[in-house]
Amino acid sequence: MIIFMWWRWIKCMDVLITKKFEISMIGELTFFLGFQIKQLREGTFIYQEMYTRDLLKRFKMDNCKPIETPMATNTKLDADESGIKVDQTLYRSMIGSLLYLCASRPDIMFNVCSCAADPKESHITAVKRILRYLKHTPSIGLWYPKGASFELLGYSDSDFAGCRVEQYLWGCYLLGHSLVSWSSKKQNCVSLSTAEAEYIAAGSCCAQLLYMKQTLLDYGVKLSRIPLLCDNKSVVKLANNSVQHSRTKHIDIRHHFIRDHVAKGDILLQNVGTKEQLADIFTKPLDEGNFCRLRGELNVLDARMIM
Repeated sequence: MIIFMWWRWIKCMDVLITKKFEISMIGELTFFLGFQIKQLREGTFIYQEMYTRDLLKRFKMDNCKPIETPMATNTKLDADESGIKVDQTLYRSMIGSLLYLCASRPDIMFNVCSCAADPKESHITAVKRILRYLKHTPSIGLWYPKGASFELLGYSDSDFAGCRVEQYLWGCYLLGHSLVSWSSKKQNCVSLSTAEAEYIAAGSCCAQLLYMKQTLLDYGVKLSRIPLLCDNKSVVKLANNSVQHSRTKHIDIRHHFIRDHVAKGDILLQNVGTKEQLADIFTKPLDEGNFCRLRGELNVLDARMIM
């Protein structure tokens, strides 16, 4: 059992639980299922450095040449039907291990999710580049500073026609300016434009924000007009206008879910500049400068910067 509360309350909880169960208090949480937790005076840092180093050794990449980004900006992975097949057991083991690492490393989620299920040589080359990036940044993790506000904020994005295999919806959610949730969801319908794809993505993020709002309400945190940021002005206009247009009348009614909650004042859909779109790190390969900037703005930091 993991208990997060003030130390005085923990002692009271210990007394109450001990009366009914045989337990032993092992002290402050520092390690759990591969996650390392550092509780500092300034905040809490969650990372998987030991797991990362073990992963590199397991796949014989511990002596590889480090690289600054997990994917080159010109990389476009597709089914590659004419490519050379690789060992599927090894490949799936690599992807499975990396997916577990994504729990504390959102900076590699897009790259891991971009890899195909039927791998070829081009795909395993892309995975090895991710491992080279991990060699360069083994101690990166999630930083949650103490005293941060309970301001909830969402970013939605969709890279229309960016992926040759599938279309995905991406979203990230910040609480007190720190990343608490991020998602990648396969789009189960065809979009005819960038605005339509991003409108569907905004609707998906709206549902997640409402769920988080309800969860916070259970802890006594009441929120209204939660900002949802999107880098497409047409999406903002579409969500704020209930009139059917000739270019949007074909969109399934369920995707207009966001309109109702914008009208009610639950969600405040706003436009954000492309450079300030934090969800970009989840939608496409970026150059080193933009990648590191967005990673830092999400409070995904290196342990050496904190400890």
